[in-house]
Amino acid sequence: MQKELHFFRDNFRWLAGGFLLLMFSSFGQSFFIGLAGNELRAKFNLSGGAFGLIYMIATLASAAVLPWLGRSLDLMPSWKVTRFVMPLLALACLLLAFAPHVAVLVVAIFLLRLFGQGMMTEIAYTDVGRWFVASRGLAMAMVTPGLQAGTALLPIAYALISASLGWQATWAASAAFLVLACPGLLALTRVERVPHARESLVAGRTARDWSRSEVARDPMLYLLLAGTLAPPFIGTTIFFHQGYFIELRGYDPISFAAAFPVMAVSTIVFGFVCGHLVDRFGAIRLLPWFLVPLAVASATAALITPLWGIYVFMFLLGISNGFTSTLLGALWPEVYGVANLGGIRAMTVSAMVLATALGPGLTGILIDLGVDLPEQLLWMSGWCLLSSLLLAYAAKAIARREYPHVSD
Repeated sequence: MQKELHFFRDNFRWLAGGFLLLMFSSFGQSFFIGLAGNELRAKFNLSGGAFGLIYMIATLASAAVLPWLGRSLDLMPSWKVTRFVMPLLALACLLLAFAPHVAVLVVAIFLLRLFGQGMMTEIAYTDVGRWFVASRGLAMAMVTPGLQAGTALLPIAYALISASLGWQATWAASAAFLVLACPGLLALTRVERVPHARESLVAGRTARDWSRSEVARDPMLYLLLAGTLAPPFIGTTIFFHQGYFIELRGYDPISFAAAFPVMAVSTIVFGFVCGHLVDRFGAIRLLPWFLVPLAVASATAALITPLWGIYVFMFLLGISNGFTSTLLGALWPEVYGVANLGGIRAMTVSAMVLATALGPGLTGILIDLGVDLPEQLLWMSGWCLLSSLLLAYAAKAIARREYPHVSD
């Protein structure tokens, strides 16, 4: 623990910057946009299906643009990218609040997804991946709770402000908050952290620098994506359809909601566990195992029908989230280096955003066709297990290719 405290103290500005970037990404995440879902549907007279279609189209469009916008992190310092991303995210909040037409609503959601879920997380993970080498796993474990902090705090703040001032004023307040917070965040991240030469020698876990075109032609990328896209696809699907799932099982909504803190705590705890393992063994060696908790969680939700099963599911999902966020933050420098990390991460984040857009839509179609969510979750569990085998093969191939002196 003393080592972690010293590490936090010595690297506070960079860790705090990454934490806040991820926390502020919440303004473009599904859970925050969904807080205004009922009001937006009423304002524009949209059915649930129509609103979902708008959301999917806007999210897919943001996924298409993200690889090109993410290249900016390889062409200029990240703080300069943040300097235009945060004001544009604030503008998107205002557009959502006061959109006069449904077409403007589409643009607002597109900008929220692109600059919130997309670029804010992209900046955070790219920065931490470059700034830290020997302690990359620990650094990732310390910044990724920013996502959990946003999930825990912002809905409460939204509910309190909305109850007194209305939902539009709440989104306007969100825009003002982002504008006011921007200078402080820039002050934290403006100074680059350069890893010490000793760190690089000790770690030996940064691959040669690949170009984006080389990465796009690398078969290993697609094997990795076959597994690493499972968590965003499955997680978004479950929470998007939670109302349907609660009704299907006859759960009490409050009792279901009370399980979320279990997930939040286990996410943070196992994020640090994963960070320790990454720093000791490397992200590549952990690849074959990180989907196992998600496979068990999916099977648990599918097969255990009493309410207590949800708490077990949330605990296991938290393990999965903790391992996923920390591991994937540290993985790409080990596979493709850091020189073009911004553009490469933008490709992978774009694929993740695509998965979060397709998951609810595809599973919703299957539900309409009579394939209920528990049955689908069993198939998702099988996907995780099959992907673990593919990731084991990919991990060995990458280790032989990039680290022949340490591979088995």
